[in-house]
Amino acid sequence: MGLWQIIRGLLGSSEANPYRAAGAPDGPVGRGSAAAAPSPPKRSRRRPPKFFLADLALRLGRDSNALSQIAVEYETFSIAKRSGGRRTIHAPQPGLKALQRDILRKVLGGLKAHPAVNGFRRGRSIVTNALPHVGHSVLVRLDIRDFFPSTTARRVEEYFRFIGYDDSSAALLTRICTHQGALPQGAPTSPCLSNLLNYRLDARLSALAAKMGATYTRYADDMAFSFSEPADAARVNMLVSAAQLVLSGFGYRTHHRRKRSVRRRHMAQCVTGIVVNDKANLPRATRRRLRAVRHHLMTGKEASLTAAQLAGWDALQHMIKVQSVPPSVPQ
Repeated sequence: MGLWQIIRGLLGSSEANPYRAAGAPDGPVGRGSAAAAPSPPKRSRRRPPKFFLADLALRLGRDSNALSQIAVEYETFSIAKRSGGRRTIHAPQPGLKALQRDILRKVLGGLKAHPAVNGFRRGRSIVTNALPHVGHSVLVRLDIRDFFPSTTARRVEEYFRFIGYDDSSAALLTRICTHQGALPQGAPTSPCLSNLLNYRLDARLSALAAKMGATYTRYADDMAFSFSEPADAARVNMLVSAAQLVLSGFGYRTHHRRKRSVRRRHMAQCVTGIVVNDKANLPRATRRRLRAVRHHLMTGKEASLTAAQLAGWDALQHMIKVQSVPPSVPQ
């Protein structure tokens, strides 16, 4: 099957309840979600809104006028990335941050992201993101470039309308939850919103993976695809090209080859920092380093980690062990 046949098959089929939000009706996914993709499905007619400004104020326990007049102010600074370069952080001021936390808990809390998404979700972790790829023949990792800044305010507003808020309430929620036309990295609401409004993106990438005999998971901007059976370079390249085309329809681009990874069985395969060749585990070099640190701390020698930092790594190893055990089946 050729690349364009795969893409046409994906985008020509409509997913029921693309966001699959708790209590949300079927509806449009918004102008920004698939405008650049070929042959998009027809949009459903928009349903009348169920929630108005008074409903939003009641849900948040705030006065309507005070809510409408909230000062949207951020402190902007940058931090170093582990991979090099700088990351811009927009930290909301205390009053705005408290309101965003209320929105996260009282407005977004009951809504569901796609099952393939593991980041910023209760009960999910870097471990659950890695486990579906354990023991697979080929692992492909892609990284979305400028993930939060590329998730536009227009898409955020359309999502709030989709889940039932009227135009004024959706516009207010968007003003509170976005900055400079996009999701701000630093707002409590941004990670959850990035999951929710990308339900259709994740559905399409999951469908793409399934059509090509692969498995898909995502943790924030880190996407992983894996083939349980051997896949030649042509098949892998087709998957990457198709995934990039799907992403472009939602306004996203992947990083250049520097952050694209294709790993086969004879190589170390890592997903969100977890080795998945035979079982989920920390990389061998990390395990060796931790053993050395533990020995140094026990013998009173200088160590590269403190006891508290080592305890954090031990907690991660314990989490990997616990979450790697399948749940017991009731007898």
